[in-house]
Amino acid sequence: MSFRVEGKQSVFQTDREQIKDLVVAVYGTLSDLLSVASNKLGIKASYLYNGKGGLIDDIALIRDDDVLYVSEGDSYIDPQTDPGTAEELTGSYTDWLTLNVGGRYFTTTRSTLVNKEPESMLAHMFRDKDAWGNKQDHKGAFLIDRSPEYFEPILNYLRHGQLIVNEGINLMGVLEEATFFGIESLIEQLDVAIKTSQPADDHSPISRKEFVRFLLATPTKLELRCQGLNFSGADLSKLDLRYINFKMANLSRCNLSHVNLCCANLERADLSGAVLDGANLQGVKMLCSNAEGASLKGCNFEDPSGLKANLEGANLKGVDMEGSQMTGINLRVATLKNAKLKNCNLRGATLAGTDLENCDLSGCDLQEANLRGSNVKGAIFEEMLTPLHMSQSVR
Repeated sequence: MSFRVEGKQSVFQTDREQIKDLVVAVYGTLSDLLSVASNKLGIKASYLYNGKGGLIDDIALIRDDDVLYVSEGDSYIDPQTDPGTAEELTGSYTDWLTLNVGGRYFTTTRSTLVNKEPESMLAHMFRDKDAWGNKQDHKGAFLIDRSPEYFEPILNYLRHGQLIVNEGINLMGVLEEATFFGIESLIEQLDVAIKTSQPADDHSPISRKEFVRFLLATPTKLELRCQGLNFSGADLSKLDLRYINFKMANLSRCNLSHVNLCCANLERADLSGAVLDGANLQGVKMLCSNAEGASLKGCNFEDPSGLKANLEGANLKGVDMEGSQMTGINLRVATLKNAKLKNCNLRGATLAGTDLENCDLSGCDLQEANLRGSNVKGAIFEEMLTPLHMSQSVR
């Protein structure tokens, strides 16, 4: 409501039209003027503003031709703004309304739903009355078929601009609701909160204690899948690891001495620098594994049942396999450059295409071994138990 001062008389007006014949003199105190304005305009006048929005606290400040505005308590609103905008600010934007979200009631103002995120779905739903044809229940609450648990932090965010989520509330659920309602600024905050709340990827190696506990909790007949796990540097010595799948696992620098790896799958596993001295490797699968610099002294690859160990394509550069039993082993196209195979039993072994450059094969039994296409440059064949037949090597 407003009134205009003319020659120390006031002409009272409404927002929409001038009220005629309500001309009164401006006199007395500010309280007297507010009392008169209350009676003339049918409101409870509490505050008086000048045309620029300044609060009038003394009647002596009023001059001729001043346009004054009376308020019941609301903030100053410039009537020169677009009439539709003024109506929104004075009326529809501050209407209290109730939402029924999934059976739970929330009371808020239209301005809360509209002002913070003006391009959101909620803003479009409640900016104009009945623009979306919002359905209401028997209590007049607007029906929204979403989760109230996840809607509450969204409504609080629209109220005060802070993301506050109670303990036990899944942030992914809140993110889903924020995405549904198009609360863009909240989506960004939730993405950050979710990333920081999730524990960092744990790539730390599995310890002996953890692995033993795992072994004890698993039936002996069950084939264990340890594929891709990280055991780097762990002490797994003397354990029974038969038939376990260690494919692509990280076993670098592990202590695997005297373990039972019978028929275990070590395909593409990293065994670089590992110690496997005295290990039982009967029927083991080590295709394309990396055992560079590992120690395999006195290992047993020989299976009495005829099951052959397969190390085809393995990287065995510089390994120490002295004194190992490798009858029938498959080392086809493996790399054994600078390896120590002294006094090994390689009867019937497949060494076709194998790189044996500078390899120490002294004292080895290579009877019936296939060395066709292998690289034996600089290899040592001294003190062989059986002479190497010329048909066994073409280089």
